[in-house]
Amino acid sequence: MSTRRHARECVMQALYAREMAEDDSRDYYIQTVIQPELQDDGVLLEFAKKLFRTTIATTDEADTVIAKHAENWEVHRINPVDRCLLRMATAELLEFEEIPPKVSIDEAIDIAKKYSTPRSGNFINGVLDSILMDLERQDRLHKTGRGLVGIDSIRDRARS
Repeated sequence: MSTRRHARECVMQALYAREMAEDDSRDYYIQTVIQPELQDDGVLLEFAKKLFRTTIATTDEADTVIAKHAENWEVHRINPVDRCLLRMATAELLEFEEIPPKVSIDEAIDIAKKYSTPRSGNFINGVLDSILMDLERQDRLHKTGRGLVGIDSIRDRARS
């Protein structure tokens, strides 16, 4: 059984493959990376396609936001897996109203721990926490629905 975590992992892998190939194609990576893994679950497949396409569409905006909060790091010098996860989580924060910020951040951290360096989880947590607080201050965070966690509980998690 697939989960949204698995869908996010597939999206991260497709984003990474696309970036490493320096290829602008979208459908190719959906068909070769995402679809084979999620073809048995139409709902997850559609979620993954939407997340992949949204992440690509918001890359420039996400890179601007990430650059502002990744102190002493130029976006192009960030580990490629971490960069893909930061872009994906930023896209979720900005464009997926139904996904609680805590979920987007926790998923990015956990996927980084699995696929990236030992320090990646902490790095991603710090950058995304800073992004979240800034988006909240700018009133750019528009989340709706049940189960949404407030920014204070995310800050508490980051401190612990």
